[in-house]
Amino acid sequence: MRYPIILHPDERLNKVTEPIEYVTDEIVTLLDDMYETMIAHDGIGIAAPQIGKNLRIAVIEVEENDRFDLINPEIIERKGTSIDVEGCLSIPETYGTVKRADEVTVRYYDREGSEMEVTAYGYLARAFQHEIDHLDGKLFIDQIIEKIAPEDLERYMEEHIDD
Repeated sequence: MRYPIILHPDERLNKVTEPIEYVTDEIVTLLDDMYETMIAHDGIGIAAPQIGKNLRIAVIEVEENDRFDLINPEIIERKGTSIDVEGCLSIPETYGTVKRADEVTVRYYDREGSEMEVTAYGYLARAFQHEIDHLDGKLFIDQIIEKIAPEDLERYMEEHIDD
């Protein structure tokens, strides 16, 4: 089932989410629905608040067939920093540069309820940080260093391809 995306400035996007106590069939179904919603909107990540659910779950797929279903994720280590462009399904046509860690280690539970740990680098690390921020009621627009107009995005990306 596809959900509509909750759009900024909806107050549900600014709430700290509730942790999941047990991985149930309903949670697994919700993860699949979130994934379907994310793909339908051409996203690489989605957090439960973006579909109006106050739950600590998110889905990320930066590389095809490398999907992360995150239940109660937490960043346990950060290394390095970089500045790169971000956008968000809940804030359409808004882009800007944000400073994030280059590398993060994330602890979470998967859809089977097993505790997992992953260390991510670069773009995937950025996606983890962006989605976990959603779960903490934080939006990327509150961290923007330089706003980039939609019509300038492609040119900006080309000019900074080697950054």
